[in-house]
Amino acid sequence: DRRRAALQWRDFWLCRGSCLGVGMTPQARVAAAIVVLDRIIAGTVAEKALTGWARGARYAGSGDRAAVRDLVFDALRGMRSLAVLGGVMTGRGLMIGLARRDGTGLTALFDGHGHGAQPLTQDELTLSPRSMTEPECNDLPDWLYPLFAAALGADRDSVLAAMQSRAPMFLRVNLLRGPVATAQASLTSDGIATRRLPDIATALEVLDNQRKVANASAYISGLVEIQDAASQAAVLALPLADGLRVLDYCAGGGGKALAVCDRAQVELWAHDDVPDRMADLPTRAARAGVRISQVVDRDPGRHGPFDLVICDAPCSGSGTWRRNPDAKWRLTPDRLESYVKIQAEILDKASQYVRDGTEMAYMTCSVLASENEAQIDAFLKRRAGWICTTVRHWQPGPSGDGFFLAVLRRVK
Repeated sequence: DRRRAALQWRDFWLCRGSCLGVGMTPQARVAAAIVVLDRIIAGTVAEKALTGWARGARYAGSGDRAAVRDLVFDALRGMRSLAVLGGVMTGRGLMIGLARRDGTGLTALFDGHGHGAQPLTQDELTLSPRSMTEPECNDLPDWLYPLFAAALGADRDSVLAAMQSRAPMFLRVNLLRGPVATAQASLTSDGIATRRLPDIATALEVLDNQRKVANASAYISGLVEIQDAASQAAVLALPLADGLRVLDYCAGGGGKALAVCDRAQVELWAHDDVPDRMADLPTRAARAGVRISQVVDRDPGRHGPFDLVICDAPCSGSGTWRRNPDAKWRLTPDRLESYVKIQAEILDKASQYVRDGTEMAYMTCSVLASENEAQIDAFLKRRAGWICTTVRHWQPGPSGDGFFLAVLRRVK
């Protein structure tokens, strides 16, 4: 009863502080991140762990929730190396490791005051971290590190370093609604600074105030959409022209379908094996000023044949792990093998909808060869009458996520 009363008083005062604009202290945010990380290490998916904490933390304002989320994701990106720096694979160990790595005042963050984490023990203060293995240094599981390193080739060191930091945020300017300069001016008026990417005509990188984008006039009016720069570049590389009949076979939320309609006046059908994933597409299409027909059954072929079929296949998401860092710790060899099997099935099925002499585009947000080049090689070996005309790679880095594109032509 005394403990319950103490917790109630804690919630009261923290809630009161939040209402007064004080919010949680840095020490309290670290303590909250420790709780969330312990749940994730025990097997809870990161988003669920964060949501569960937020529901119980009535005192936490939006800024507090965002700060705790940032701490948790920073720790997950560097989980193996931070555990070595912190001495143990626990939420506390990871946060000690993060503070030690970033030089953010270790003893001040663990001072035990208020609702902060308990003070550092003598062992934690005097810890001399052991040498790390290559997988630990690069924050990858042991089994995955050689696959990842081999796929990256000469870009290995720069990409692995980039994967340990936060990903930039990118917007796609909907040129049907206005030019890039107009989008930038509108965003600036809402306090959102951006810069253009020289090699991707539609892309803007958000330099600050990312969380304001959803309420910005440019977003609400359909002038901009949130879309990674590499994904935009892949759409720009597609063989599109006015009048084509296009099927987005694995449409999901429809981001690429919207980008395709911005590039050319096409007849576009969107399909997904789980139609609920497309629930927001009508609203997004109306906001963007484009028309997209949804295929809600499992037979898009009745609308074909098509001049271009786009297969943005389910994958490990290894190119996006900066944004979804817990996914790399949940990936297993069996799960990767299941992705490869599904991708092959998608290619075989989608290829039936392509008109002779036209194309199929295969995409993943993965950097792993088994999901990319090997998948295309295997398809060409088992399916006669196809050639590969384009292969493009985008590696994770300052210009976007990791992404793969192959364009295949049906020649007979």
